[in-house]
Amino acid sequence: MSLAPADVRSARAMPRREAPVPGVAAGDPAPPVWRILLVDARAEDARPLAEALRRHGHQVEQAHDGGAALDAYAAIDVDVVLLDLDLPDVDGLQVCRQLGGAGRTALLALTARGGEPAVVRGLQAGADDYLVKPCGLWELEARMEAVMRRVRPRPLSPVLSIGALRIDAALREVRLGGRLIAVTRKEFDLLRLLAAQPETVITRDRLMQEVWAGSWSRRTVDTHVSSLRAKLGAREWIVTVHGVGFRIGQG
Repeated sequence: MSLAPADVRSARAMPRREAPVPGVAAGDPAPPVWRILLVDARAEDARPLAEALRRHGHQVEQAHDGGAALDAYAAIDVDVVLLDLDLPDVDGLQVCRQLGGAGRTALLALTARGGEPAVVRGLQAGADDYLVKPCGLWELEARMEAVMRRVRPRPLSPVLSIGALRIDAALREVRLGGRLIAVTRKEFDLLRLLAAQPETVITRDRLMQEVWAGSWSRRTVDTHVSSLRAKLGAREWIVTVHGVGFRIGQG
């Protein structure tokens, strides 16, 4: 993404999150922060934007082509993807189609492709919002926040308890016998889905659809199940039903 000229200058001296933010009164809650995957082949665009977003408290990972973007998305938990559609290896619309609607991740197209037809194609390919370069940083953050409200609108479920296992959706915490278990966002979503239906076998296809929006392979599910078993200290917490899927167990 290209920042507007004034934003390019200010990005290099952007105040950190604790500094006042325009439109936010003292004492108001701090603006939310997210893990962002910034996909842009142009270093002169990506570098100042990444620096500015980091100064605002966000975690920013970068990818410079479509293949790297898909690899990064599969490897890390991402809240927001900022995607330039002009990529050196593939048309950004292809990446958009693969990531669009991917679970609880927001996808914003950031591109020099202007005009109504380009915007319509981007939104139809799966983008949650579409911004044309150059764009101001404050508008970008407002757009991200608005999209995240749509992507994650559902109220949080109550605490789930299975024996010594406690899953708190409000805090997004997993505790076992009172001990905090560090899990990734996808691991939490997978474990919570299994625990919410303790007498039900959840198929791999359903797990892929509800946790990964159908975007990834069965090996992805198996890898996350294996990781959760290791963190919980026993294979019995997640029972494999061969040829079908998984159910929650008792460790």
